[in-house]
Amino acid sequence: MTPAVEATTPVLELDDVALRYRGSTAPVLQDVSLAVAAGHSLALVGESGAGKTTLLRLLLGLARPTTGTVRFDGEALRLRDAKLMRRFRGSVQCVFQDPYSSLDPRRRVGATVAEPLRSLGIDSRRTAAPKVAEALERVGLPADAARRYPHEFSGGQRQRIAIARATVCDPRVLLADEPVSALDVTTRVKVVDLLAELQQERGLTIVMVSHDLSVVASLCERTAVLERGRIVEQGDTAQVLGDPAHTYTRRLVDSVPRLPV
Repeated sequence: MTPAVEATTPVLELDDVALRYRGSTAPVLQDVSLAVAAGHSLALVGESGAGKTTLLRLLLGLARPTTGTVRFDGEALRLRDAKLMRRFRGSVQCVFQDPYSSLDPRRRVGATVAEPLRSLGIDSRRTAAPKVAEALERVGLPADAARRYPHEFSGGQRQRIAIARATVCDPRVLLADEPVSALDVTTRVKVVDLLAELQQERGLTIVMVSHDLSVVASLCERTAVLERGRIVEQGDTAQVLGDPAHTYTRRLVDSVPRLPV
């Protein structure tokens, strides 16, 4: 039985987290505290090397902090606790940056999308088929896409396949690492619209790493700004990007190209 969780408990939380890789003297993350509210969207922004993807790996349970605590539904995330991690894996899924390398070219799309259902022991290949068809339809792809291979699809369609795979097991949280950066502008807008639609219709919590502040402004309610492994500012996206309090955030916002008036 899944433990009861209070509505005010963050679904994911970092409490005074630091991470230092073995053999390195400088921390990759330091003094990071962050709460992700269920059903809401959060962006992690900053320059390359700021620690955004490392922070996402902590939230995904792929890395362990040197100090501090990662919490899931208010409970410390213990990577060796098989029961807890099974519940966590069923609740938290990820979409990666590159739609070309994140899909196995030798597997049919149906098998790829069904992968979380089988790995979590939710469905067999036979019972997974209707859920795969539903997941593909939800992202705007026909059911017969399941019989085809990734190379038969465009970059935008491949990212839709990746989103179908991540949402087929009906997770509560979707972690997205630069999910549209490899796509052209028109396709980027369509994928962002799809993510917004999934959040609204399914109550999905979204945490997204992005360097594209226009994507952040259109999708995410809250934004956390990282500089050299520290969160220097966080709050409502409109406030953080529209009236930044920290000089680093102002520099990020000012670096965005603007069309001449």
